Amino acid sequence: MGMKSAEKDGFRHELKYICSGAQLLTLKSRLEALMSRDPHAGQDGAYLIRSLYFDDYRDSCLQENEDGVSPRKKWRIRTYNNRADVIMLECKHKDHDMIRKESCRIGREQFEKIRKASLAAKHDDPELLKRFLAEQALRLLHPVVTVQYRRYPFICREGNVRITLDCNIVSSPGTGDFFGQEMPDPERPVQEKGRHLLEVKFDEYLPDYIYHTVQQGNMSRTAFSKYYLCRRYGI
Repeated sequence: MGMKSAEKDGFRHELKYICSGAQLLTLKSRLEALMSRDPHAGQDGAYLIRSLYFDDYRDSCLQENEDGVSPRKKWRIRTYNNRADVIMLECKHKDHDMIRKESCRIGREQFEKIRKASLAAKHDDPELLKRFLAEQALRLLHPVVTVQYRRYPFICREGNVRITLDCNIVSSPGTGDFFGQEMPDPERPVQEKGRHLLEVKFDEYLPDYIYHTVQQGNMSRTAFSKYYLCRRYGI
C-alpha cells in the first residue's frame, strides 16, 4: 500500500493537486471505475458547494496560510446546492499535510445573526457553535469571502479514502443573498480557465491502485487552500 502513516487525534491526510480539464476528465473516468460515488451527489455525480469564510480584522487566517504556519485552523459556514435547510458551521484544522474537520448544523436564523455578529450562545447550543461565538466575540471574526465550486466526490471504504474533483471555483467578497441561485456580486473565477483542483483525503494509508491513478499526468501539487486562493485573488 502507498502513503502509509499513523493516524493521530482524528486527523486525516490531505493531498492537493492542480489539474487541467483534460486530466480532470481522465481522472473522473478512472475513478468511476475504481471507487463509489458519494451518495449525496446528484445524477451527474456532483453537487454545488458554497462556503462563507471568516477571518479577524488582522486577516490572521490569510497570513497564517501564506506563511505556512502549522498547526492552524479556519472557520466557515457551508451549504449544498443552495439549500437553506442544511447549513453547516465548520472548523477545519490543518497540521502540515494532516487535516481534521469539526461540524455542526445551524438554522437559517442563527446563520443570519452570525453574519451580523449578533448571535448569543445558549446553554443547549452545540459545543462547536459555542466555541465559534466565543472566538467571534474575542477576535471579531467576520465574513470575508464567499467561495463556490462544483464538486465530483468519490469514496472508498479501504483506507477511508475520499477524492474530490472541484471545478469552476469562483469567489466574491460579497456576503449577501448567500442562498440565492447566483453568487453575490462581483463573482470572480479564481484559477486560469481549464484549471481545477483535485483533493485526496485518507486515514492511515492510500491503496496503491488509487495512489498510482492520481499520480498520473504530472499534476502540480499545491499546498494552498481554496480560501487562500480566493482571498489573494480578491486582494
